[in-house]
Amino acid sequence: MDTRRLFSGGFSLTEIHPAKLAVVVFLIAYPSFTSDFFTYQIGAYSLILGTIALSLMMLAGYGGMVSLAQMTVAGFAGYLVAILGDNSMDVMGLGWPWWMSVPVAILSAALFSAFIGAISVRTEGIYTIMITLAIAVAFFYFVRQNYPVFNGFTGFAGIEPPTVFGIYWRDPVPFYYLSLAVAAGFFSSVLYASRATFGLSLQAIRDNPRRMRALGYDVTLHRIVAYFLSGIIAGTAGVMMVWFNGRISPGSVGVDVVIDILVIAVLGGMRHPIGPFLGAIAFVLLENFAIDLIDRERFNTVIGVAFLLIVLFSPDGLLGLWNRARDKIRFRKNARPYRGGAAQGDQHAAGSLEETKP
Repeated sequence: MDTRRLFSGGFSLTEIHPAKLAVVVFLIAYPSFTSDFFTYQIGAYSLILGTIALSLMMLAGYGGMVSLAQMTVAGFAGYLVAILGDNSMDVMGLGWPWWMSVPVAILSAALFSAFIGAISVRTEGIYTIMITLAIAVAFFYFVRQNYPVFNGFTGFAGIEPPTVFGIYWRDPVPFYYLSLAVAAGFFSSVLYASRATFGLSLQAIRDNPRRMRALGYDVTLHRIVAYFLSGIIAGTAGVMMVWFNGRISPGSVGVDVVIDILVIAVLGGMRHPIGPFLGAIAFVLLENFAIDLIDRERFNTVIGVAFLLIVLFSPDGLLGLWNRARDKIRFRKNARPYRGGAAQGDQHAAGSLEETKP
């Protein structure tokens, strides 16, 4: 189904695959049959991490630009919410209402992402990775050593989400649905953009930037705009993250967390927007339940082994494994009637020959 018809109204629900409808129903009904722990710590957290990884997937999958600064952009938005809004650390906390601080934080994060893009888009491959990683490391040490604005090593705590229409959004069920709405909105937007003019031109730039430049496209501007749009996604998820944790510190934007976003995106797959969410679910489940099998300190070993296995056996991640399994099932279903029909046809042919014998 063309996603453009989804927004124009020229589609019907009967065109949607039943499996997709089942997933939508499951996500909506999820809090009704799970505990608060699974609703909040597993469901909401997976959606937030998946949204941040989605911003990386948009850059890497459609633009060919692997940025390791997406968690940095999200953390920048989270810090601004703590600085512009309220916190319990008696440092900064300007007391802006949420409907002012949140949009400013997201827009500032998008501009920060565009600035990162302006620095890195003139490079490719490993050089883009190293530049964005250097920016992420520099931001980590800056917020760690800056006490007047970012409160240094301690960071900020006591950051509360708003109460709107009498609903406290920190409660597990409301926060899950808020995370689901944000994730679904950006998922649909990225899917739509991938088939819109900008998305198609960005993918063409990924495949052959020299040809697109010869055709008159401003390759650098397209890439910077892609960074800006990914910054909106990461910044919004950063606001959700700081509301989820109730605090933010340099550990929230550390190098290990930055790498985790790349691992999530690769685990899930970078060829489709659903991939980052699959990777986030796998990552969160391992993070929460791996300690039942091994020592907590060896969690990174488990993630590393899983990462290597996925890269070796399925470069397209979990989504690639699913597509391969689905193709095999479809091939078997299509092959069975064909073989039966062929056998039956051979019998008819043999019978007709026998009847013609003298």
